[in-house]
Amino acid sequence: MTFQELGLNSDLLKAVTELGFTMPTPIQQQTIGLLSKQKTDIVALAQTGTGKTAAFGLPLLNVLDCSNKTVQALILAPTRELCVQITNDIKNYGKFLNGFGATAIYGGARIDGQIKDIKRGVQVVVATPGRLIDMIERRAISLATVKNVVLDEADEMLNMGFKDDLDIILKETPKDKNTWLFSATMPKEVERIARTYMSNPMELTTGKKNEGADNLEHVYYVVSPRDRYSALKRVADYFPEIFGIVFCRTKAETQEVADALIKDGYSADALHGDLSQSQRDFVMKRFRSKTLQMLVATDVAARGIDVNDVTHVINYNLPEDVENYTHRTGRTARAGKSGIAIAIITPKDSGKIKDIERIIKKKFERKDVPNGLEVCEKQLFNLVHKLHSVEVKDVEIESFLPAIYEELKDLSKEELIKRFISEEFNRFHEYYDNAPDLNIVKGAVDGAFGNSRTTRFFVNMGQLDGFNIHSLKEFLADSVKLHQRMIFNVDVKSSFSFFETESKMVDTFLALNSSNIEFNNRKISLEVSNRKMKEGRSSDGERRGGGGGGGYRGGERREGGGFRGGDKREFKRPRSSGGGEKSGGFSREKSFGKSGGEKKKGFGKSRF
Repeated sequence: MTFQELGLNSDLLKAVTELGFTMPTPIQQQTIGLLSKQKTDIVALAQTGTGKTAAFGLPLLNVLDCSNKTVQALILAPTRELCVQITNDIKNYGKFLNGFGATAIYGGARIDGQIKDIKRGVQVVVATPGRLIDMIERRAISLATVKNVVLDEADEMLNMGFKDDLDIILKETPKDKNTWLFSATMPKEVERIARTYMSNPMELTTGKKNEGADNLEHVYYVVSPRDRYSALKRVADYFPEIFGIVFCRTKAETQEVADALIKDGYSADALHGDLSQSQRDFVMKRFRSKTLQMLVATDVAARGIDVNDVTHVINYNLPEDVENYTHRTGRTARAGKSGIAIAIITPKDSGKIKDIERIIKKKFERKDVPNGLEVCEKQLFNLVHKLHSVEVKDVEIESFLPAIYEELKDLSKEELIKRFISEEFNRFHEYYDNAPDLNIVKGAVDGAFGNSRTTRFFVNMGQLDGFNIHSLKEFLADSVKLHQRMIFNVDVKSSFSFFETESKMVDTFLALNSSNIEFNNRKISLEVSNRKMKEGRSSDGERRGGGGGGGYRGGERREGGGFRGGDKREFKRPRSSGGGEKSGGFSREKSFGKSGGEKKKGFGKSRF
């Protein structure tokens, strides 16, 4: 079936052809002809990346009266990015319609400019609920002439707390309007919205409800919480041509991970709600143009991002709501292309993997985080491939060739190849020489108890000594001349604290007892803790100090944000600190690849 057979008018067909659309997708085949001819409410379910915007946008424009400058169609979207994206798509579809106008209404931009757009007259308004209500309260917009309302990503609008806003907005629209609901999943919240706001809606479905794409590979790695960031870098290095989105749970974690990647030389940036609209637009412009290799984002900020050719979606943490996994992974494997969804988990997350498998009806494959040799091999052959396919500018390079031939005349072809390849391979090999195995053996218990890789320590310093989680890590690391990364799951109490380190470092830390190190005239004392400890008591029941629980338990930040499960890291932008630049404890003068930790820098050169 072609777009012409679906009944699109000639102006829309011209735009569709110019955009490179050839055949309608399954969801477009079901909606365009139906909604162009019949007035009805619908619930349309389709996997992300199957052309939902055109599925509702084209029939909307097909029934517009472009001679009438009143608002005839309203499209509601949960985020600013999706709002802007839909508006741009709608304008592209209607570029040949005489008298057609569409505008976006969203927070973070000047409202006076948006009001002027409405006053000039447009037939289609694309809006986020909050800003639209602001416009309604200012009496800057009337929805009395709306004939069709589209609720795009309705489940996410409800998850974000827009239920009351939707009530207010829909009461401003005529009762005889048609409501079209489009979503990738069908949770109970969407079923409720269909019952509340729609009249006998038709349900159109491509594939099965909540099911993931068939051309998407689902993979997970199991690592210790402290190795999560190192595993992320391994993934980025193992896939040299990666163009992906890294999903984090919180805005703080998103920024910290992005800052760490940038500092380590990767082409990355953050996208989250604390950025201004101009900052978010700038980041998305860079990502769409592929000058960014990895976009680190929260679920809300990345909702509805439609960028071509995303190769990987990486779950730095699994989403709190397992149904959000479908939305995350929908950013790749779009329009029939293949993609890879990677989850970096700890053993305690294994149950969530099974929950997600039940929802998406797809099996995950557990894989090992690539080791140093595997990464070197991938990087090396990627270099060889690029060398083989590089464009040669004969005219521009011709004048330099005689001198180059003279310099290299004593080398054979084989020697030239080996030396050229070694220039890059030596760097790869040096970085990953003796790189640690980041994988947790199947069946191992994560954390201090039951995992022979780590050991839990008691130290007689706490909040009363002026320590917090960051300063205690720094003090201990400096005392034993180690990287702060070797100290994790720090739990600061009132007069004592706990921390973990790799088991092979036990003697190093116990040696502090005989070194007479003091802090504020108090001798430092450490001992191995073999059991979980109640507040104020050591493993042998001896009273160690006052009750008053510390601000952290098991490494989890109480105030929200940050890293959970002991994975709190101090990833900050570089700052000057005496003789060397440091960023949250990472010193540019140090390398830890041969001491059981991951060396700081990866191969984060922009590959685009």
